[in-house]
Amino acid sequence: MFISQKTYALRMNFRIFYLPLALVLSACSSTPPQSNIQANSSQQSIVNQADDVATELRFTENLNSLLAQISQSQEIPLPVLESGFVDAKTIPSIRKLVLPPSGAFKKNWLVYRKRFIEPVRLKAGKAFWDENQAFLSQVEQESGVPAEIIVAIIGIETIYGRQTGNFRVKDVLFTLAFSYPETPNKPAREQLFKEQLKELILMCWTEAGGKLPAINSSQGVNGTRFNSCLNQNSSYAGAIGLPQFMPSSIRNYAVDGDGDGRIDLRQSPKDAIASVGNFMKKHGWQAGMPVSFPVQGNAIPAAKELADGEPQLKYTVQDLIEKGILTQQQGDIQAGGVEPQSKALIVDLPYPDKDGSDQVQYFVGLNNFLSIVQYNRSYFYAQSVAEFAEALGYKNQSVVPVEKIESPAKSVSPKSTSEKVNSKKAHSKKKSKPA
Repeated sequence: MFISQKTYALRMNFRIFYLPLALVLSACSSTPPQSNIQANSSQQSIVNQADDVATELRFTENLNSLLAQISQSQEIPLPVLESGFVDAKTIPSIRKLVLPPSGAFKKNWLVYRKRFIEPVRLKAGKAFWDENQAFLSQVEQESGVPAEIIVAIIGIETIYGRQTGNFRVKDVLFTLAFSYPETPNKPAREQLFKEQLKELILMCWTEAGGKLPAINSSQGVNGTRFNSCLNQNSSYAGAIGLPQFMPSSIRNYAVDGDGDGRIDLRQSPKDAIASVGNFMKKHGWQAGMPVSFPVQGNAIPAAKELADGEPQLKYTVQDLIEKGILTQQQGDIQAGGVEPQSKALIVDLPYPDKDGSDQVQYFVGLNNFLSIVQYNRSYFYAQSVAEFAEALGYKNQSVVPVEKIESPAKSVSPKSTSEKVNSKKAHSKKKSKPA
């Protein structure tokens, strides 16, 4: 999934209601916006409509040109690639699913939150925790990412594998790489999906036993496994498996959690858990630190002035304390807050009230909030993950060593990941499942 951060994302990407496409760096939920929810592949057959013959032929010619380039640059036999894509088709309905909302559309944080933080997902989350509690504890210790955060992400993405998408991934990426809808950023989006198509090929080539570079032959490559990998199900944006990783993220951040020698994000909960933990760790998660703080009503005017929609840590916590947006306690790491010099941003979550008037709920997003944004580029998404985790028992506060709390006269310095995680265990020896 997510590699180095791309600059193509516009400011409004972080304010839209539905889950935006974090094409290179992040996962993408298989659930389309609002009523266009796609059922799991176990419930419906794979969607595979095609455009008209002439249009499809033009797209296929473009695809073949890309395959030839990949074959030459990666030394993968062209016949293997052509065989894998011989039945690839564009899917017109996908173009509608990736379109931005209409101008009359009103973003609604309350509706979004209700859709994901609800009894069915929470019940499934607790069951998933019970089934994987030992491994979740292991990953939490190794990565510093709380088990509740990992469980929340997988629950929001796919309800623990129930909604992983019913499109063939090669068809999705073929469609969006060569037939993206007419939008102002069409060229950039098509290029990004071409990169994802290439990443898919390299991922499947490796999974099938090929080596990069190959020795000008397909000897040793399992052609059936290669084609099966290309044909696996994905979301309408090409995200795969329980955690909904894009192909580039699978190649860069997915790990073999169950130790069977291969990465399977579709069938292996351990692979999914370990991969989410690794992704968050690689994207700056700070162990033992909170995600966000709510902004109280009397501080809303000050927060409104600083909210610009840009996902950047612009202010120090001390700055926000001085402006009355945060309390002194929230700038005290011993009291569950963070260091005064920690960086933060203002998060604005709009919604219409019962009369249709525009309202906004504000939060102060901390470093860990921005780490979740790297998983899916949406403020709505990141705050939903935080609140889902809290519903599972996550304490949205700092965890510092006991000896520091008992000796307030000593200066408190930021702790390493291992110190914070060990401290957390000292505070709560029985953190095996949600309350």
